[in-house]
Amino acid sequence: MATAEATTVEAKVRDSRGKNEARRTRRSGSVPGVLYGARKEAVAISVDPKQISRILRSESGHNTIFDLSVGGERTKAMIVDMQFEPVRGAVLHLDLKRIAMDEKIRVRIPIHLTGEAEGVKTQGGILDQVLREVEIECLPADIPPHISVDVTDLVFGKVLRVADLPHGGKLHFITDENQTVAHITTVKEEEVAAPAAEGVVGAEAAAPAEPEVIKKGKQETAEEGEAAAEAAPAAKAEKKEKK
Repeated sequence: MATAEATTVEAKVRDSRGKNEARRTRRSGSVPGVLYGARKEAVAISVDPKQISRILRSESGHNTIFDLSVGGERTKAMIVDMQFEPVRGAVLHLDLKRIAMDEKIRVRIPIHLTGEAEGVKTQGGILDQVLREVEIECLPADIPPHISVDVTDLVFGKVLRVADLPHGGKLHFITDENQTVAHITTVKEEEVAAPAAEGVVGAEAAAPAEPEVIKKGKQETAEEGEAAAEAAPAAKAEKKEKK
């Protein structure tokens, strides 16, 4: 079970929401967040970042189920979403969900490959892990920290798929069971471009290479993260509860 033994996170109820209030919470040394789930009203909270870091560094990581104490309520909870400061990596905001131990939930679990593949050992191939995590559905008490699978018998022409992962009958795979997890592939030699013929001149030869276009990702700034996290948490809770 993905639980943090003897771990109780103490949270405080925040009186208001918004960017300014979230900044004040962080300046005081806490992390702002929202608690929802179990068909109860969403509550704005703040938590100790050291307690959250301890949970994230545990074997089960963000899938850890822990005791949360807030406003006289004690409940099982899980971290379901986080926003980070893009430079230092500090946690900006947390979404926590109340967990009912008798209701199935969906989580993503890392896949660990064990053993030395025969295709690597005797055939000179390399092991290519295509899928590194899988989405499952199960009871909270049955959430594993990871799924380990032995790849010793993997050779050229053989594919390890999601359906081949061990589950003990307690896990239901949401990820397509035909999706490839790992296979053996060959080492591709790097192609070297032939040098241009000597004496070639002209606009095409002289033209500088086009500058590389760097795509801007969806990494959020602190203010954008605050605004998104604090906007309508109750609506977000209702949407996630319907899943």
